[in-house]
Amino acid sequence: MSPKLLDPVLLQTDFPDLQLHASGKVRDVYYLDNEHLLFVATDRISAFDYILASGIPHKGRVLSQISLFWFDFLSDIVPNHVITADVERYPQVVRKYADRLNGRSMLVRRAEMFPVECVVRGYISGSAWKEYKATGKVCGIDLPSGLKESDAFPEPIFTPATKAVSGHDENISFEQMTKIVGEETATRLRDITLKIYRKAAAYARERGIIIADTKFEFGRTAKGITLADEVLTPDSSRFWPADKYAPGRSQESYDKQYVRDYLEEIRWNKQPPAPALPAEVAQHTSEKYLEAYFQLTGRKLDV
Repeated sequence: MSPKLLDPVLLQTDFPDLQLHASGKVRDVYYLDNEHLLFVATDRISAFDYILASGIPHKGRVLSQISLFWFDFLSDIVPNHVITADVERYPQVVRKYADRLNGRSMLVRRAEMFPVECVVRGYISGSAWKEYKATGKVCGIDLPSGLKESDAFPEPIFTPATKAVSGHDENISFEQMTKIVGEETATRLRDITLKIYRKAAAYARERGIIIADTKFEFGRTAKGITLADEVLTPDSSRFWPADKYAPGRSQESYDKQYVRDYLEEIRWNKQPPAPALPAEVAQHTSEKYLEAYFQLTGRKLDV
């Protein structure tokens, strides 16, 4: 998530006496003080760059719990921004909203975020597949000829991105990234990204999920380079069921592809206002998110 940051002034929000710091397509971030923020994952869902008129049951809780799982799993490689997800340990002004925050929020250290997204791809799909078909490269990286859609790369590749003025992700080369954050920082971010992807992908594969690609966001705190925002969720990653994987075509996924397919089916013109989803589409999508959580953690979310 790279929403436009707002001045920490009092705004009308779901929590009227908290200060809205940033609002993304899924998460709302509240300013608590100069060192602490409150992240709240909503049930909103976006498709084709628009927030839809209806949400997905339990989605915010799934995203928060998956991120918390990964933050802990990867903590031996890189520090993260989480202080606690226990609402009873939140500041007093926040605790009165416990019924709405339990399971979908986290108290975090405020970080100076790097203005790049650290994208890593283990398999060729999506925009990478389109670019490869046209040029034989992905983000300027030369690749072997003859790759099929959804093939694994010989090694995972790092393909950073930045936000264009329009808000769309914009792929950039590693050399462009070095001009933005400096060569030393860019190299560190690349190395950390590849390391945590390899660890996470190996674990997920054992649990029956292929992490085809994902993106991470990092910032700087007193701990140094720090992993922040969300981590390895169905919203920030392409998750494929390993038992149905077959290269040479697009894959089934645990993400919101079902929603995108429905919107294509009804021939939405991808202009506002964004439509609401039928109850059965929202429910099926919710089940996909819950299934991803169970597959990765071995635990069922209490719904």
